[in-house]
Amino acid sequence: MSFWTAVEDPGTRPPRSWVFDIGCALLAAVASLGTFSFAQTAHPTHSPPAVTLFVAVLTVSVLSLRRVWPGPVFGVMVLMAAVLAQWPVRGELFPVGLAIALYTVAAIMSRTAALVAAALAVAAEAPAAGQGGWHDGWLPVIFEVIVVTSVLIAGLYASTRRAYLAELRDRAQRLEREHDQTTALATAVERARIAREMHDSVAHHLTVIVALSDGAAAAVNRAPAQATEAILGVSSTAREALAETRRLLGILRAEGGLELRQPLPGLSDLEGLFTRVRSAGLPVRYERSGPPGDTSPGIQLVIFRLVQEALTNTMKHAGPGVSAAVRLRLAPGEVRVEVEDDGAGSVGVPSTPGGGMTGMAERVGAYGGELTCGPRQPRGWRVTARLAAS
Repeated sequence: MSFWTAVEDPGTRPPRSWVFDIGCALLAAVASLGTFSFAQTAHPTHSPPAVTLFVAVLTVSVLSLRRVWPGPVFGVMVLMAAVLAQWPVRGELFPVGLAIALYTVAAIMSRTAALVAAALAVAAEAPAAGQGGWHDGWLPVIFEVIVVTSVLIAGLYASTRRAYLAELRDRAQRLEREHDQTTALATAVERARIAREMHDSVAHHLTVIVALSDGAAAAVNRAPAQATEAILGVSSTAREALAETRRLLGILRAEGGLELRQPLPGLSDLEGLFTRVRSAGLPVRYERSGPPGDTSPGIQLVIFRLVQEALTNTMKHAGPGVSAAVRLRLAPGEVRVEVEDDGAGSVGVPSTPGGGMTGMAERVGAYGGELTCGPRQPRGWRVTARLAAS
């Protein structure tokens, strides 16, 4: 910031700032009419009224702009103080007008500018100390230095306090922005999680319903009992899908981000999953080695959703007459899941990963695991995942 440039835009300043600065300027102007200099002569002679009036008017005009042009205003005030210090009687400008200008420089501008201004103020008033009135000319100089130092310290304190408050406001704004960003990120993560849940759960149930409905339609004439059983399976699966959808929507409606306290699917729910899939016409063979142990609920949910999505893809893309096998190996520190079928392999499977494949990869990756998907020989499809058991 240059010493002579404007600090504020006069057109954008609030009226109360102008009122306060004009009030300070009027106070300094009234003070300039008195004769209370600390370095008066023994027999003072008063200045002409025209000179006194000129000093007062100039003080009001210039000092009203102290916070717009603090450097130029101080320059005018220190020049006036230097001229009046040579006048036989007019050494009294310093106590008010020059002090206000010096305080403004110290409070608004840099510390270097404030120190230079303080030195100029002392230099401008020093000649007045030798005009008599006090037997020892050093006492007025010492008093002048004390006054200048006090005004300088007050201005620097105001500057430091203003900078501190500005830093607090800036920090509060940064914290608010960071809070908003964290909230937005958490919302995005939660939306992605719910989207995965909706896809894995609802899509699976709908796939089973479609398979059961097709079976019921095909058997309604030749095997009514079998068709009735399929329709009952449709009803049961639809109820499960509805309950799962309500649970997920309940998470969205819960206030304060609190989820509904309902148990999430785990290893114990795999048998129910296989029952639904088998009733829809997909034979599933299940092999598990090792006890569940202390497998965390999060890992169990990943295993369940992985098997669910893999079997759903088999029902969609593997073709007729297909069978599937699920192998779960629980070992200390590691879990391996393998789902494979003997269907049409990659036929009908999109070349780019869909929502289900992406969701499986995100779930496994969130726990630091590895997911592998691809065709098997001579035909079929295999999904393999390895996760840490902790």
